[in-house]
Amino acid sequence: MQQPEITAYVKTQCGWSNGVRAVLGKYSLAYTEKDIIQNPAFRWEMEQKSGQPLSPCVEVNGTMLPDISGDELEHYLVTNNLVQLNAEPAGVPTNAACSTEQHEAMQAGLPVDFRR
Repeated sequence: MQQPEITAYVKTQCGWSNGVRAVLGKYSLAYTEKDIIQNPAFRWEMEQKSGQPLSPCVEVNGTMLPDISGDELEHYLVTNNLVQLNAEPAGVPTNAACSTEQHEAMQAGLPVDFRR
């Protein structure tokens, strides 16, 4: 299979964004990461391309997948024959926001463990 061209608009620390990263890693897919927290220009670009402000958004071969979870991304990749289904776990939740504890740790500037 040919490697798809992927751009992921994600947040620095976010359960949904980490789920997207985990799925891309699970399939060893190369991608361009655009952190919308670290660079506001990437947020603007994401909003212009997706037509909405929610993240993560992933662009695959020119198709924008707005406000997507890791599970939804994996489903898209498999059903569009871009990858073959890999039953191995991704290592982090792929369909969940950060827990209250993770949010509090981020706000306090503490290290955050996203694995469950």
